[in-house]
Amino acid sequence: MTVVAVVVFVVAYVLIATEWTHKLLAALGGAAVLLALGVTDSEHAFYSPDTGIDWNVVFLLLGMMIIVGVLRRTGVFEYVAIWAAKRAKGSPLRVMILLTLITATASAFLDNVTTVLLIAPVTLLVCDRLGIDPVPFLIAEVMASNIGGAATLIGDPPNIIIASRSGLTFNDFLAHMTPLVVIELIVFTLVLPWLFKGSFTADPDRVDNVLRLNEREAIQDTRLLLKSGAVLLLVFTGFVGHAVFHVEPSVVALLGAGLLVLTSGVPTKDYMGSVEWQTLLFFAGLFIMVGALVKTGVISDLADQVGKATEGKPLLAVMLILTVSAVLSGIVDNIPYVATMSPVVLELAKNVSDPSHAQALWWALAAGADFGGNATAIGASANVVVIGIALRAGNPISFWDFTRKGVVITAITILVAAPYLWLRYFILS
Repeated sequence: MTVVAVVVFVVAYVLIATEWTHKLLAALGGAAVLLALGVTDSEHAFYSPDTGIDWNVVFLLLGMMIIVGVLRRTGVFEYVAIWAAKRAKGSPLRVMILLTLITATASAFLDNVTTVLLIAPVTLLVCDRLGIDPVPFLIAEVMASNIGGAATLIGDPPNIIIASRSGLTFNDFLAHMTPLVVIELIVFTLVLPWLFKGSFTADPDRVDNVLRLNEREAIQDTRLLLKSGAVLLLVFTGFVGHAVFHVEPSVVALLGAGLLVLTSGVPTKDYMGSVEWQTLLFFAGLFIMVGALVKTGVISDLADQVGKATEGKPLLAVMLILTVSAVLSGIVDNIPYVATMSPVVLELAKNVSDPSHAQALWWALAAGADFGGNATAIGASANVVVIGIALRAGNPISFWDFTRKGVVITAITILVAAPYLWLRYFILS
């Protein structure tokens, strides 16, 4: 069964990467084969939190897509697009830097997927106004989201798993991961002009037109905007305080969507038309395939090998965990990977006498898993969502368009993280 799970996953991955068939067909087809052959079953595929569909992710996406659908009717996205373009004085490079920094900052306090769902429509509008290709901007923003989400305990789901296993607190993440993320974002910003060279030429006439616009005139429905703003504030409060309220972000998103639908009076077709059904189904198929790898022990075996290879050598363990986590998180979703790897790191940490060295193992896992999500188009949930939004808007992002840039950014972020971990926990501690 292990061989079958690996073969099916590799075949589906190749089909997705080469785009020989639609990614939805590859994901659902792979899931169907695994279910038909008995590699996994309905219990594991639909009900298990470790080997099945992550319904929290699916319903978080659904709720936020509905909220975004209502928000579109207010004109707020046009407002922010014009505001950003004017603040950047029409310079595409400055627009990219501004939007990526906003995305990274928001991702530290909100779920990455929520952040890109809110930023992507703004990006499409501002690029349309300036007459430039939105694809490089969308790719840059989702990468910034994955980097920024690493800064806090609530910024990325793997961090929550790590905190639960290790006993690390919100303040621990602020003290140890946030400085690294700030450094990473500085480097990322400096790399943008080179990484997306040739993407910063705007139509001068369009730039002049945008600079003359009054962003306040873009607001079409002030009452609906106020209602939406109030609901969003409640939703964001729920996201930030979910550990206190003991309510999952997915439930918060669905409650927010329901409240906004009830109070807004927006026709059903308007907000349901914003739901990316193909993206949700793609996630379902991908979760089942990755769950089969977890169920058959493939990921666990890989994690065990890391533990055995680094026994008694904390610095080697930190560097190996960082690298392996980055590589595997680019291939499979980083949530099941971290869930599987965290018990291994816990055992390694117990055998390390120096507390700083032991803690460095956890930060290596967090950095590798979070930054590794940028490596491929399916390495993180936010990547898949943005690709779906771009396709729907008529600006498709191919697997390789994303991955060519993603591999470079992942390599750079890991090369920055490695000396940070070495200096802070082995030299300066």
